Amino acid sequence: MVTRVDVTPQAADLMRRLRGQHGPLMFHQSGGCCDGSSPMCYLEGEFRTGQSDVLLESLTIEGVDEPITFWMSSAQFELWKHTHLTVDVVPGRGAGFSLEAPEGVRFLIRSRLLTEEELAELS
Repeated sequence: MVTRVDVTPQAADLMRRLRGQHGPLMFHQSGGCCDGSSPMCYLEGEFRTGQSDVLLESLTIEGVDEPITFWMSSAQFELWKHTHLTVDVVPGRGAGFSLEAPEGVRFLIRSRLLTEEELAELS
């Protein structure tokens, strides 16, 4: 099954930890501005999404009771719609409003272009 978003094992571990500490999670892919283009992790519903946002994926993480949603603004999606995203985690300071900020690590997006076959399956 083709997905737009996947996670590394290290990112999944951190998501399980954050879920245990804070509750259900969601991500919104930042479009630039203050925190660069970092994937921002919030409590589910803490970041208000609307008609100007696209739900890219509802990630199922083993050990997490509910899917973790991954959102992006529709304007940014127009630029990234041909891209597969992998959420990873690296040492460093997390974005100011993202839940991993106090953990000494930050979420990071690794990307690649989707293949023609993947794009066809997603459409």
